[in-house]
Amino acid sequence: MVQTFSVLILLVFSINLWAAGDAAKMNTFIDQLMKKMTLEEKVGQLVQYSGDAAVTGSSVRDDFREEIKKGRVGSMLNVVTPESTNGIQKLVLENTRLKIPLLFGYDVIHGHRTIFPIPLGEAATWNLPLIEKSARIAATEAAADGLHWTFAPMLDIARDPRWGRV
Repeated sequence: MVQTFSVLILLVFSINLWAAGDAAKMNTFIDQLMKKMTLEEKVGQLVQYSGDAAVTGSSVRDDFREEIKKGRVGSMLNVVTPESTNGIQKLVLENTRLKIPLLFGYDVIHGHRTIFPIPLGEAATWNLPLIEKSARIAATEAAADGLHWTFAPMLDIARDPRWGRV
């Protein structure tokens, strides 16, 4: 029993050292990257464009590819096919100075390719394994389309019943 406990303590200690080493390497990498970035590139990481997959308002500017090449874009919404996300990522990796990949996001509120009941309906079932399974399927499908960032489940608080998410 004492021997098993000792091995367990040693294992936990080793994992913590390994994780701390990786965290230190990542912090060093980030610090060095931030020093290399110009102010324009740092601000560019805060800029987000919308593709045309789910346009309800303004869409991508005509010159968005030029803005990406200059490092002035950090993320995009509504770009949902592997061809589109890979094509834009290739543009980033072949043309930007620091080659920082874009983040792609999309509303995956109740499924992506496979559509499930809305989260409120799923919650009403109290079937946690089924809810987790539907979320896993949606996440897998979204990742296969090149999405890194999904918005789900949604809780939008508004007073206007004309807004579809209310």
